[in-house]
Amino acid sequence: MGPKPPARSDTPARSDTPARSETPARQVRARRSGTGRILRIELRRSAAPLAGVLLLIVTLALLQLVSGPWWKGAESWTQQWTSTAWWERFTMVLMWPLAVTAGAVQGIRDRRSGTSELLAATPRPRWHRATTTAGAFALTLTAAYMLVFLYGGVRVLANDGYAHLGWLPILAVGLLALVAGALLGMGIARTVPSALTPPVLALGSLMAVLIVHDTVTGDLVPNRIVLLSPALSQVYSAFLTVTWRVHAGQALWLLGLAVTGFLLLVARKPRARLLALLPVVLGAAVAVPLLPADHARNYALDKAATALVCEGRVCVTKLHESRLAALKGPGEEALRLLGRLPDPPSAVRESVDPWPVDKEASPPASAVPANAVPANAVPADVVPVDFGAQALDGAPKDEYTRTLLAGAGTAPCFDADTSDPTEEQRQASYETKVVRELAARTVAAAWFTGDLKPLRGTAWPRADIDALAGPAWDALCTLPPDAQRERITALRTAALSCDGDLLDVLKNGGPR
Repeated sequence: MGPKPPARSDTPARSDTPARSETPARQVRARRSGTGRILRIELRRSAAPLAGVLLLIVTLALLQLVSGPWWKGAESWTQQWTSTAWWERFTMVLMWPLAVTAGAVQGIRDRRSGTSELLAATPRPRWHRATTTAGAFALTLTAAYMLVFLYGGVRVLANDGYAHLGWLPILAVGLLALVAGALLGMGIARTVPSALTPPVLALGSLMAVLIVHDTVTGDLVPNRIVLLSPALSQVYSAFLTVTWRVHAGQALWLLGLAVTGFLLLVARKPRARLLALLPVVLGAAVAVPLLPADHARNYALDKAATALVCEGRVCVTKLHESRLAALKGPGEEALRLLGRLPDPPSAVRESVDPWPVDKEASPPASAVPANAVPANAVPADVVPVDFGAQALDGAPKDEYTRTLLAGAGTAPCFDADTSDPTEEQRQASYETKVVRELAARTVAAAWFTGDLKPLRGTAWPRADIDALAGPAWDALCTLPPDAQRERITALRTAALSCDGDLLDVLKNGGPR
């Protein structure tokens, strides 16, 4: 008899194909689940959450509770998106040492808990555990940094700030700086696992950033070395932005710093620790020549923000487009009144200070030829508008017009804005020049409106200005109309070139 045939079974044979196709998927899901679980454990038990909370509290407390230049004027940290990102980078003078210290505390955790040998004996790769810890710090520090920026951004939206994306590089480099600082602190603490490492790193990083920060405009430290600091200087103007060379150089340097910190975190042998220094050396070698050598080249005028937006003959920058509606009517009225003069201006335009400004290199007025035009002068056919210096926020229509008519439609020659005068400006000679010019500009505006009233936007003594403006106005009103027009025309000519004492010109018809 032949062999018996195999018994039939009603159960269909199972194919191995589905099992083979599902196994890799299950493995991937298992790995992801395990990584996510470990990350959640690190977020609960590591120093990352505490570091993020401290970072958030310290930064908001500094920007919101401590009075400083970040509160004042058009450069306030809640006025424009770029200013918000820039001032947050300014606070990196405290945020970065905090990130380095928190990373160092995390770096000595294993040694402090006595689990170093146990963890070294596990089959899990050291870099895998280091990546999870670094990821937890990156998440919390990024969240804290972004929450501060979002708070400022909401305030910017409430203030009708100029909407753009030019702030992204400033913000991104700041985030990279925080992550790099935390990784550097972890790497150094893992290399030198001493209880003294965190306080030493805290003091050292704080002193280094403070020293560099205080010399940001001086010559004690080369500008390229200053820019290796993650903290930026204060905001000089809302029209400025950080140049691409600064962004690129700082990003390369901080990236090298971050890689070095991570390699120190996973290194076990002295040779590996020495090789870990290579990225930061290469980053510095590439970044330092790329960074500007001159401090004035760190920043540049934002072309998009300074682009003009016009309605008729009245123009403002894109940054202040929301103010065009309030300026249009008074601007047209000011141009109509200035039409009483020979060769009157034909446009009202927001003025933007040039950058860089080198006031010390400017020649004295006596050394400039009489027919020379100042390099930064406003064109004679334009009535300049400076929303910050002229304090036009919330001003009624007639005050807008009066401000535009001051000095017969010219820009002031001396700084007389709402900021507090410096010690140098408090000198009697400077104060006398400013007060006399303000008096002459007040009288010029009154000649067009027919009413002598104080000008907006000055912190100089009002009584002193009125004491000079009153007699000059009375004397001007006693002259025949043609003579009055000649005096105002002469004042406008002198104000355009900043030549002579404007009050003398108003009284005598020419420079004395």
